[in-house]
Amino acid sequence: MKGKFITFEGADGGGKSTQVQLAAEWLRKQGYDVITTREPGGTVLAEKVRELVLDPALPLNTTSQSLLYLAARSEHVEKVIRPALDAGKVVLCDRFSDSTLVYQGLSLGKELAELTVLRQLCSFATAGLEPDLTLVLDGRPEELAKRRELRGVTDRYEQQGLDFQHRLRDGFLTLAKAEPARIKVLNAEGSMEEVAEAVQKALDNLLQEAE
Repeated sequence: MKGKFITFEGADGGGKSTQVQLAAEWLRKQGYDVITTREPGGTVLAEKVRELVLDPALPLNTTSQSLLYLAARSEHVEKVIRPALDAGKVVLCDRFSDSTLVYQGLSLGKELAELTVLRQLCSFATAGLEPDLTLVLDGRPEELAKRRELRGVTDRYEQQGLDFQHRLRDGFLTLAKAEPARIKVLNAEGSMEEVAEAVQKALDNLLQEAE
């Protein structure tokens, strides 16, 4: 089977990391060769970039954030994602280019039509690679905030409050509306098992089409 690239997106607190791991376990039981990764991350350079861009004590303007993310993504695609896809593996990634479009674009009040340059830069960084399927784990920001509080992790974006989280949610839903064939929105407010079942159904539909 040709490799498949699946990304998980959404505002913080939606359970992406957990669902990536559950999906990987489920796929392996089905006999698929799976790797999991995240953005920014996946390589030594990208993990160092992650420390920089998520550090709330380090002042970074939006352009600097975007360029750092794109540098990390270029390394990630070249050294991790493409080799795995070429080997026929299923790649599950926690965030990818859609996060850049939302966090550094739509959440700042820009319209989709205004993101041409940012889209071109994303395509340049990935050498044109796009996900076969993107799952947006969606939920009300007020509910997701409760989960983040329990987790006790605060980064640059989580410190920006509920209004920012609402704008993130709107941004991901805008992308989903623009690309319904690729981007599927799943309710993240259910139990871990309920969300996992919805994820598995979406993955099964994609993989059945590929066979």
